[in-house]
Amino acid sequence: MMARRMLPALAALALAGSWPAVPAAADSLTVVSWGGSYGRASRAAVLEPFAAESGIEVKVADYNGGLAEIRAQVETGNVHWDVVDMEIQDLVQACDEGLLEFFDPAALPPSANGGNVALDYLPDTITDCGAGQLFAATIFAYSREHFTGAKVPRSIADFFDLKAFPGRRGMRRIAKINLEFALMADSVPIEDVYAVLQTPAGRDRAFAKLDTIKDDIVWWEAGAQPPQMLADGEVAMTTAYNGRIFNAQVQEDQPFVVVWDGQVLYSGGMGIVAGSRNLPAARQMLVYASRPEVMARISQHISYSPARHSAMTLVGKHLATGIDMAPHLPTSPQNMARALRYDWRWWSDNGDDMAERFAAWLAR
Repeated sequence: MMARRMLPALAALALAGSWPAVPAAADSLTVVSWGGSYGRASRAAVLEPFAAESGIEVKVADYNGGLAEIRAQVETGNVHWDVVDMEIQDLVQACDEGLLEFFDPAALPPSANGGNVALDYLPDTITDCGAGQLFAATIFAYSREHFTGAKVPRSIADFFDLKAFPGRRGMRRIAKINLEFALMADSVPIEDVYAVLQTPAGRDRAFAKLDTIKDDIVWWEAGAQPPQMLADGEVAMTTAYNGRIFNAQVQEDQPFVVVWDGQVLYSGGMGIVAGSRNLPAARQMLVYASRPEVMARISQHISYSPARHSAMTLVGKHLATGIDMAPHLPTSPQNMARALRYDWRWWSDNGDDMAERFAAWLAR
């Protein structure tokens, strides 16, 4: 089991000392991030303004997550990435494995309202190697063109109800989150999902619920696929990243509806690859990205929530369209009534077993 290098929020910022104010010596910095709509938002809101303010050239590379490439660079000593945008599970695991540089939480910028910095962060987002930047969600969505009457899907149970809501379903070809959706749809209280999933009977229950729609599932693997599947009428509903559906709504005028019931909420943040050749500049990048106003700028480009409370108050409207962003952010109160916080610790301990069982289930 991993060492779980998450710092308690209050203790983290009580650590003495910080880095000396060393000016960045690098002329350039390689930042690795997700592509697509989030990648574009990150460039516009974080990377390009940082380059303009610091004078450091930011080179951007895309990747699909995971630790394989980071491990290879660190183990061979051929480190050519500096900062990597990571899911929180990978951030903590990479920190545990020594693949990332230490990040002193005392260096985190002040909150926008002058309050306690540690309390400004949402729980479980400060680690030994970096702090969370944003929250995203996997939700399900449908098109108004498919459901034209008053009877529309409103709950995660409706996603699994083929009788009341006929049509194919889009789901990511992976065990994670699908099992959680299945249990919530099978009336497991949100607060009990992982306790149930921890038991053999609970896992059987999740797969049995997936069995009820298996023949009607269209599997997707890339984030761009779900909105396209909805637009083409290939599916009646699909799970998706909430930011992808939002972009289709506001940029392509698609008649899509997000159902927030049972959303699975997860976070991500930036880490510095161990052995970075541009360490002072990389640290400067992390501090910049942790400013509340910078986090808020990301949420003005795409519907992902900042990891700091004070940043939420700065978000306002979508920069391109003027749409109020609050109804579209996963951590807005109106969307959190039945939200499940993704338990990355559980998946760290059980992910391999679940992936093996899921593969066998798909092959049946």
